[in-house]
Amino acid sequence: MRYGIVLFTSDRGIAPAAAARAAEAAGFASFSVPEHTHIPVKRESPHPRTGDSTLPDDRYLRTLDPWVALATAVSVTSRIRLSTAVALPVESDPITLAKTIASLDHLSGGRVTLGAGFGWNVDELTDHGIPGSRRRTALREYLEAMRALWTDEIAEYEGEFVRFGPSWAWPKPAQARIPVLLGAGGTEKNFRWIARAADGWLTTPSDVDIDAQVSMLHEVWRDAGRAGLPEVAVLAGRPDPEKLAHLKSIGVTEAIFGLPDRDADEVVAWIGRLAGKLGLG
Repeated sequence: MRYGIVLFTSDRGIAPAAAARAAEAAGFASFSVPEHTHIPVKRESPHPRTGDSTLPDDRYLRTLDPWVALATAVSVTSRIRLSTAVALPVESDPITLAKTIASLDHLSGGRVTLGAGFGWNVDELTDHGIPGSRRRTALREYLEAMRALWTDEIAEYEGEFVRFGPSWAWPKPAQARIPVLLGAGGTEKNFRWIARAADGWLTTPSDVDIDAQVSMLHEVWRDAGRAGLPEVAVLAGRPDPEKLAHLKSIGVTEAIFGLPDRDADEVVAWIGRLAGKLGLG
């Protein structure tokens, strides 16, 4: 089981490049950042953790662009995977986003993983022209269209939210297939979506005891005719050895730890202490 780091980026605290460099030096396998383009002041969408319009962290208002953040990490790292936890692809133009991600993968030597979400903030999605009731379909179409641009010499796509005629698009990603993980609740409906459109599951903070969920995902995956097993990345809490061993035993492939909202020196020291507890190095 791999170990990763996620930085809730903002315009304060440690810079993404510095955090990614420290995480790589400490032996972590991945570095992730989130995405919100904006947060409407007046909105109907409750936050999943608070249950109402209040936010648990003011960094939701201050989030850096994930692809710019990860691009700054490319030149100061060489091994660590560069990921999102999670990005919101339907809030971008799919053709432009496909170019951005392909360029990042090309420049990083094939180190990109796309963690994608449907988006809990329906008001935010609405400002981007995506009806909340159609966000699942929209995300599937975006991923299908981007994969066509990433893999086909002449790509085209026709859907409800994405459509373009025969087109050339380079660079292609360095990887044969950019891994896509869906960050969403562990429900059968979401697992069926994963089996159709993604490569694995990224848990939410509310997914705690996931034994039954991972078993269900594996069953849905097999029933869909997918080869092997899906990736399962867990947002971990404390680095408890017994808990981590159990997660590995049930099929979790990566445990991801969130960084504290502190100044740069404190965060770098925190990364080093965590790596020691996990036996990395």
